[in-house]
Amino acid sequence: MLTQELKKKEQPKQGMLENVMKQFNSASEMVGLNKNIKKILSVTNNELIIHFPVRMDNGDVEIFKGYRVQHNNALGPYKGGLRYHPTIDIDAVKALAMWMTWKTSLAGLPYGGAKGGIQIDPKKYSTAELERITRRFAYALGDNIGPEHDIPAPDVNTNAQTMAWIADTYMSTKTPSERSKNQHVVTGKPIGSGGLEGRDRATGFGVYLTIKYWAEHKNISLKDKTFIVQGFGNVGYWAAHFLEQDGAKLVGVQDAYGSISNAQGITVEELLNYSKANQGSIVGYSGASNIDKADFFGLDCDICVPAALGNQITKENASKIKAFLIAEGANGPTTVEAEKLLLDRGIEIIPDILCNSGGVIGSYFEWLQNRNGELWELDEILIKLDKKLKEAFKKVLQTATARNLDMRSAAYVIAIERIEKAYVQRGIFP
Repeated sequence: MLTQELKKKEQPKQGMLENVMKQFNSASEMVGLNKNIKKILSVTNNELIIHFPVRMDNGDVEIFKGYRVQHNNALGPYKGGLRYHPTIDIDAVKALAMWMTWKTSLAGLPYGGAKGGIQIDPKKYSTAELERITRRFAYALGDNIGPEHDIPAPDVNTNAQTMAWIADTYMSTKTPSERSKNQHVVTGKPIGSGGLEGRDRATGFGVYLTIKYWAEHKNISLKDKTFIVQGFGNVGYWAAHFLEQDGAKLVGVQDAYGSISNAQGITVEELLNYSKANQGSIVGYSGASNIDKADFFGLDCDICVPAALGNQITKENASKIKAFLIAEGANGPTTVEAEKLLLDRGIEIIPDILCNSGGVIGSYFEWLQNRNGELWELDEILIKLDKKLKEAFKKVLQTATARNLDMRSAAYVIAIERIEKAYVQRGIFP
């Protein structure tokens, strides 16, 4: 039932690829992108599909399907997460890899874009099985990943433990003298294994920061503003946590199991504790009422934070949204058709490649920390993240104002122009 529910929640993945291509083509026209560079950026550099066997706890062997798509590396090594999800396919990964290219470029990082994962429902497997699946996938990827070539990170249904298994597997294929130089093959690792303090909250903290910057720009106080969050995983929880600390009130949450609401407010930490004790589900939480999932986006609120999967806000439900701001914690949660309807109604959108870029910025800090043999403290990291994200946000606002664009278009213009400049300066081999 859970798998069926997850499949219902996400639209066909071809729609995600169509979305990112429509966004790219629109921005390309705005900047007058060189036609030859447009050809390069319209396709991925490499697409890897791997079928690999793994022995289960009962002795049976299952065959799994894994993906790694490397979109572009004009600005530096490929960078992007690995997600474990039953609906993942090549088109979804291609779309996500392209979004990563724009995201890292917009943030001013020395990275390109990639994405990957395994077509799997991880809830169906034991921890020991997930470890074997992960290690076998990492081994199959081989030198298609590497600390100066392609650096994976956590994404949907993967975490620090997943990254630790990948790092250990990758390093075990190297000579003893090489192993210490390859710790940064992945980011998002446990702190004891070279991870970054605060990496767990970087994406959600970044979502909160972009909302705060937007509110400051509009001279709006977040105190007593109401918000809803779709997805109560790592990103949704931390975004809600920091918004609540700033005086905002959580009034609705949706996850893969169901939807809840309480106009008087939902205590974020209480909901987190309940979810942990309820196998990750928010359904049945006594501090809120269960509602139909179709009614979630229509809840009365000021701010909507979609932090789950792609294609969640569509032309079918966009008219229900009452929020004045949508902050995209997920990648590609709003379809192109839905965005037009929302903008026409005066609803503003902080686009995914800006809003949730705190995660990849945090990954960059971890990569630097490992590469340089340094250790950074949490306060220092959060200050650095705030500074880096604020720079990107200001550039988007300035471009949006100067060119009379919405925030997504402005973000794309900045990202694409930076990549175009790199190609123009370097030339195209041969």
